[in-house]
Amino acid sequence: MDLAAIIGVVVALIIIFVVQILEGGTPTSILLLPAMLLVFGGAFMASMAGGVMKDALGVGLLLKKAFLAKVAPPNELVDNIVKLAERARREGLLALEDAVKTVDHPFLKRGLQLAIDGTDPEELHDILHAEIAAKKKADKAGTKIIENMGGYAPTIGIIGTVMGLVHVLENLDKPETLGHSIAAAFVATLWGVLSSNVMFLPLAARLTRLSGIEADEMELVIDGVLAIQAGSNPRLVAQKLRSLLPPDAAKAAESAATTKKAA
Repeated sequence: MDLAAIIGVVVALIIIFVVQILEGGTPTSILLLPAMLLVFGGAFMASMAGGVMKDALGVGLLLKKAFLAKVAPPNELVDNIVKLAERARREGLLALEDAVKTVDHPFLKRGLQLAIDGTDPEELHDILHAEIAAKKKADKAGTKIIENMGGYAPTIGIIGTVMGLVHVLENLDKPETLGHSIAAAFVATLWGVLSSNVMFLPLAARLTRLSGIEADEMELVIDGVLAIQAGSNPRLVAQKLRSLLPPDAAKAAESAATTKKAA
């Protein structure tokens, strides 16, 4: 599991509360339920109003993915494809029919099954690329609601502050409560800006990044499946796929392959 989102959000919140304490305040002074309910609930509902119900119902899964997503090293996928290419070269494409059942990567599994079923290479290419395009659209639509929450939250926080100040003005005859009431009014703005810049917008950026990684991985799979279908030399398949990896991952894959060959 990639912990970047959990570490980033949690540590940022800890820093904010530590600074609050260092300045002489207490965490409880900003943990006000009315302000938090207004900002989080209002931002979510405003985002729901700007989309469709399907997007809103998928927020839970999106947040789970943002915090708990697994980012596997791409060189592992390359190694698995090369092993399949070696077997296909040695025993024939149909020999992969049993191996497909043990493949964990869903997209690779579908691609291999299409190849084994005798799908024309051009059709296979078009089918798999269409799936990538559909995934990108779905990911973009899903991420948009989190991004919108980041846009609405600060303004809704200001609404909360104005509401609080209205309440303050209604109670000018009670000067002993004015300080506390004014401070509480500004907490809504604090949570609006905080939630936007520490939670919603970073998580939306994280989901966009994850979508890009997954799309790149799927592109890698397509090249690998087409090479297996064409009966390409496994060494050439490995070199071609490694050339598509980021420089650091390609270097790690090359180093692992050299070590394995030497052993």
